Amino acid sequence: MKGVFRFLAALALAFLLMLAFRALTFTIFTVDGEGLKPEFEAGDRVMVNRWSYGLRTGDAAGLFAYGRILRRPIERGDIVAYEDPTDDTRSRVLLGRCHALPGDTVAYRGQSQQLPSVKNCADADYYWMSALGKNNATDSRQLGFISERLVIGRVVLVVYSHDPQSPFWQGWRGSRFCLSK
Repeated sequence: MKGVFRFLAALALAFLLMLAFRALTFTIFTVDGEGLKPEFEAGDRVMVNRWSYGLRTGDAAGLFAYGRILRRPIERGDIVAYEDPTDDTRSRVLLGRCHALPGDTVAYRGQSQQLPSVKNCADADYYWMSALGKNNATDSRQLGFISERLVIGRVVLVVYSHDPQSPFWQGWRGSRFCLSK
């Protein structure tokens, strides 16, 4: 009986360590839709480094104090994963390229964006995220400035890719494996 208990305890500990590693270091998200072309296609599985801007503490809803341990700033041009600010459950994750940093001013007309002018994000850590493609992707043009507390981390690489229109045993795209720019 002791052997079974030890085995179950070791299995539970391994499971908890795996969950902690996933929650604190790297997470894999699936790209759906075509709005991120040409860099990402539907079916790409991207790895996001949760430590890239420091470990997030607290929660995005504001119930616990927000902070970042070993905080590093987001840099212009980084491709980041962030929680959708319009989703109350915070379950939808979006990808975008950071085009404006706190203190920058942003103006846009229609589909274009110009720096500098109209809006200002100097009063807090807010960023202007642009869609990677032009195919009706959601970005700061619809959402406004993205708070740093919603940023999960930097997209590091495409781990693997599978065409969502193909059956499981077909449609693997080995050429999509690449490091993020």
